[in-house]
Amino acid sequence: MMDTRTPSQSLTVMTDLVLPSETNPLNNLFGGELLARMDRAASIAARRHSRRITVTASVNHVAFNRSIPLGSVVTVEAKVSRAFKTSMEVYLDVWIEDRESGLRDKANEAIYTFVAVDETGRPTDVPPITPESPVEIERFNAALRRKQLSLVLAGKMKPKDATELKALFV
Repeated sequence: MMDTRTPSQSLTVMTDLVLPSETNPLNNLFGGELLARMDRAASIAARRHSRRITVTASVNHVAFNRSIPLGSVVTVEAKVSRAFKTSMEVYLDVWIEDRESGLRDKANEAIYTFVAVDETGRPTDVPPITPESPVEIERFNAALRRKQLSLVLAGKMKPKDATELKALFV
């Protein structure tokens, strides 16, 4: 039996500056650049949780709620929100730091899925996770609904078997 881990054990925080070569004609960070930063942070979080090589399986959700201007200090925070058999859902929050006050505002968020693999590239089991804070518990519970929805939409699960989703409507 694998040791249970907490989301905080996978916490990854990456802070960087938005440079001119990373911006579009409106002097805002390219979405693709932000996606790459989030992918790296999520990969590290998944690796910390599984202690294995991890690969991106999917980008489940990305919300570009706010543009990120040239010169901004951007922080990407990533944590494993739920672990399944070989996969992990990683929830990311993106923050912009105000130049004058130093206060942070949430700019974007995303949810990625990673799979742990062995040296031959075959999926391998990952440890379970125990959420601690109210936000971690909420994200943990919602992860199963998101997974079931993805499986139903992909035709890999029958809607009648998606018990967590059905509970929302019954």
